[in-house]
Amino acid sequence: MDRFEYFKLFHDISQSDYDLLTRNLKTKSFKKGDMITVPGQIQRELYFVNSGVQMSYFDADNKTHVIAFTYPPNLCAIPESFSFQMPSKYFLTCLTDSDMAYITFDELQKLFDKSQQIERFFRRMTEAVLAGVLNRHIELHSMTIEQRFVTFCQRSPHLLQLVPHKYIASYLGINSTNFSKLYNSVKF
Repeated sequence: MDRFEYFKLFHDISQSDYDLLTRNLKTKSFKKGDMITVPGQIQRELYFVNSGVQMSYFDADNKTHVIAFTYPPNLCAIPESFSFQMPSKYFLTCLTDSDMAYITFDELQKLFDKSQQIERFFRRMTEAVLAGVLNRHIELHSMTIEQRFVTFCQRSPHLLQLVPHKYIASYLGINSTNFSKLYNSVKF
């Protein structure tokens, strides 16, 4: 799915507004292991993933706690750091080599002033992200580990080959031993 079709899933943005937004995008490449944002840093750029997989996480109690994975055609950011221009509380890193288009916070605010449709698109996308976070929270508290694993495999099966399993286990709230058992026994 190309970016324009993906955007239209959230809001019926016109070709002219899409062109206005995308002509303001610049590109950056990252290597596997590169940090995009670290705790205490303000995320000044919103990324549109062209290729690669990224992960947001925090460390506590000598463990890595995975919050989210991003990959094409999704956005990639620490949402509250970018939206409120406040220091991040967690990390955003590249799990694979990644190419991304981006727009700065200030440039995006100017686009919002120029186009109500672009602003509406980002509002609808933000609402979808919020709904996804709430749904994930419900999954973590209401599903068995097997149900969480199967749901993940249905939603993002390609990540099983791209992401170290310890990170997927953390994301799903499953210890590594149980994840390995599920991976070897559950058919999806």
